[in-house]
Amino acid sequence: MRHPSRRLAAAVAACALALSGAGACRGKPKAPDVRSVIEDLKSGDEEKRGRANLDIWASGEDARKYVPELIVMLQGADPAHRAQAASTLYGMGARGSDAVPALAVLLSDPDKELRIAAAMALETIGPAAAEAVPALIKALKDPEGRVRQRAAIALGNIGPAARPAVPALAEAAKWDPVRGAAEEAIRKIGGKR
Repeated sequence: MRHPSRRLAAAVAACALALSGAGACRGKPKAPDVRSVIEDLKSGDEEKRGRANLDIWASGEDARKYVPELIVMLQGADPAHRAQAASTLYGMGARGSDAVPALAVLLSDPDKELRIAAAMALETIGPAAAEAVPALIKALKDPEGRVRQRAAIALGNIGPAARPAVPALAEAAKWDPVRGAAEEAIRKIGGKR
């Protein structure tokens, strides 16, 4: 039989290991705090950014607590941080709906990659992105085909609330790279086609 102090030392070591991330002694493991996850999203280390995204995406409805900081990133001066925030919001879907106004602003950013990322995030937010319909209609005339395509998909995913976009989608459907997405969006909105 082991000495009681050795068993206690082993239990303490197991708890220390668990608290370091390998599990938990009691209850649920402590969720990472918002500030540290956001700092990891801003990191130059791709692995840290990936883990931060996974932490956010895996947090279920708690992911909403990250949205205010993601909005700050979307509105910041660093294009890499803005793109990272839009990418993170893409993975959050409707849980990122509070960021819709900031994403709508990004649809007119000079950087085409940011415009694409913003449209893709709005695409996954779905019906909760209805507030962005005017900006998405404008994006259907973007010089970059991928922006137009993603805007059409986002409008389709918004559904009936995007009905004002049907004429613009019909016009966009005349362009080969966007045709399929625009026609599908019209069907999803309920504008026939």
